[in-house]
Amino acid sequence: MNAKRQTFSPRLFRFKRLRVKSYKLVNCLYKAIALSVISCCTLIGLRATPVNPTEKVAVDMQAEIVDIEQQTEKVEIELQIDTIPEQLDEIVITAYKASLPLKLSAKMVNIILPKQIEQAPVKSLQDLLCYFSGVDVLQRGPHGVQADITLRGGSFDQTAILLNGVNLSNPQTGHYSLDMPINLSDIERIEIVQGPSSLIFGASAFSGGINIITKKDTQTNAFAKLEGGMHALFNAEVRGALKAKSSVHSLSAGYKRSDGYIANSDYKIMNFLWQSSFNVDGSHIDIQAGVNDKKYGANTFYAAAFPNQYDDTQGLFFSIKGETNGKIKFIPQLYWSRHYDEFHLFRPGTPEIPSWYKAPNYHQTDVYGVNLNIQYISRLGITRFGGEFRNEGVLSSNLGKPMRQPRDNYTLWDNRSDLSFFAEHNFVIDKLTLSLGVLYNYNTALADTLKAGGCYPAINLSYRPANSITLYTSWSKATRMPTFTDLYYKAGKHRGFAGLTPEYTQSVEMGMRYSRPVVAANLNAFYTKGDNMIDWIFNTTDSLYHAENRSALSTYGASVDASINVSRWLGERQPFEQLRFGYQYISQKSDSESQDNPISAYVSNYLRHKFTLGVEHRIIKNLTFSWNMRYQERAGNYLKYIPATATERAKEVITSYEPFVLLDLKVNYALGKLNIFVNLNNMLNTTHVDFGNIPQPGFWLTGGVSYRFE
Repeated sequence: MNAKRQTFSPRLFRFKRLRVKSYKLVNCLYKAIALSVISCCTLIGLRATPVNPTEKVAVDMQAEIVDIEQQTEKVEIELQIDTIPEQLDEIVITAYKASLPLKLSAKMVNIILPKQIEQAPVKSLQDLLCYFSGVDVLQRGPHGVQADITLRGGSFDQTAILLNGVNLSNPQTGHYSLDMPINLSDIERIEIVQGPSSLIFGASAFSGGINIITKKDTQTNAFAKLEGGMHALFNAEVRGALKAKSSVHSLSAGYKRSDGYIANSDYKIMNFLWQSSFNVDGSHIDIQAGVNDKKYGANTFYAAAFPNQYDDTQGLFFSIKGETNGKIKFIPQLYWSRHYDEFHLFRPGTPEIPSWYKAPNYHQTDVYGVNLNIQYISRLGITRFGGEFRNEGVLSSNLGKPMRQPRDNYTLWDNRSDLSFFAEHNFVIDKLTLSLGVLYNYNTALADTLKAGGCYPAINLSYRPANSITLYTSWSKATRMPTFTDLYYKAGKHRGFAGLTPEYTQSVEMGMRYSRPVVAANLNAFYTKGDNMIDWIFNTTDSLYHAENRSALSTYGASVDASINVSRWLGERQPFEQLRFGYQYISQKSDSESQDNPISAYVSNYLRHKFTLGVEHRIIKNLTFSWNMRYQERAGNYLKYIPATATERAKEVITSYEPFVLLDLKVNYALGKLNIFVNLNNMLNTTHVDFGNIPQPGFWLTGGVSYRFE
């Protein structure tokens, strides 16, 4: 089909098959979808929407269209894509205020696709992220019990966690940021944006952000999964979606439990998630709400001398988002989340509890906010501007300032608000993409200081010398407020500091993406300079960990990720389907020589080397094996706790982290819509820790079935 500029009448088309060679998508200025090249920019979304009969859309076609069937009610586009590289090319990412296809992005963005999620031998989001070299997952408990997520050598509090664009980062502590009401079967894909991303996700995205995007059902369907295994593990997930005339509604629920792999490592976790999407005259309204409930034994989680710790948490959230259509788009969003935490140093029922222990710690954090994103498309490109108001508050028995009137178990409180404004413009000109943006952020907790407000710019540039190659570079700045735990926590061997000030960072990176049907690869190098960095450092004079602002910290790193579609390369007659590998190297250096290797609770314990390898292959028809291996070598050290004996008192010894290798396998047999699977985790039964003194599981065997109703 020759490229011609045409003006179509109000007739609509159904594209039964579309072979994409080189195209750019425009989420049009009107209420239609078109495959086109506009003189100024390329673009943005893939959404089929009704066309107003009075509208006409000019289209400059640059795609080969096969089997066009005229319709009168709707537009449907089916992409015949069967490889990860091709899927990645067309994914529309949120790494800018204006969403762009990945191939136009000028930032390091990792995408976890549905097929990768289905093939992974995991039971939670936290377990899944372990298989990617650019993510450092420090687990206290497996299967979603508790884990800290860090990017590029940062701390867990420096990583923003989002669900469908809603920032659920916990202001009390990042330990709870992943207490989200989602099951693996809910997830469509995961976007991991590396490097300072305050302009994109807000001030909490200091070292990057992770946006979990759930499935957007278009038809009525249902899904169910049952799983059981060692250590009395039981896992059940159900999910259903109902398609109405102009709306889609889905509800999912999950429950998992285990007696634990060591004493006091049992858990019970429940998730409920409701989502509704409405189409109102071409505009869209998305509503989501959920509940996450966890109860788990926390053996040595926060203090190695106390093996009977216990945590009881609950998270709730609600959000509503709208998006208008037209040349100017308005995208408002309202959200609220609440988190309860009841932490016991001694689990209820523990015998001989010391008399000095009075009661558990109680916390309630509330976050609510509203934001408005306005998009305008012109001949000069895509412009986005808007603002956000976000309030964070805590009620506690341990964190904050004294309350005038204590309530229930709460005697302390604190509250602060963030006000931010942003503007970003994206030039997409032929082979060049240039993004310029700035965020202004003001925090009320700093109202009486000169640091209450500040500007955080970002510049991103990419160039495509060939359709399969993208060269990119970026520079950005970010900031982060201390958490309420950083400011106020005082218990055991930890002492917060109310005088902490915000930390700041700026980062530069450059890289190259290569994408072909058989091979996709990403090479990246970065340098980050952090100032006023917040960490918990062990003080040898009083043998306590103190929260403090450190001097400047420089982080250098490089990474490579690649995937090979072996079946497309060598044909279907051989057994191998996919091969993936990734490697990331990081090095840190402080401006103060005395802080180059402190006994750090978090920041200095970064992953120096991480290598991941994934292989999928068939044994017989419908029987697939998915292997995942990872090697980790962590910098830093910790105080290894040695319990008291009959002749010696308990003591702590400075210990370096030992490198380790883990090997996991998922075996899956598909019978139509029924899948029968077996997971073998830590097949080598490797002894290892992510945090010092918290042993992780050895070999763990589970199996189950899943069925999809359509």
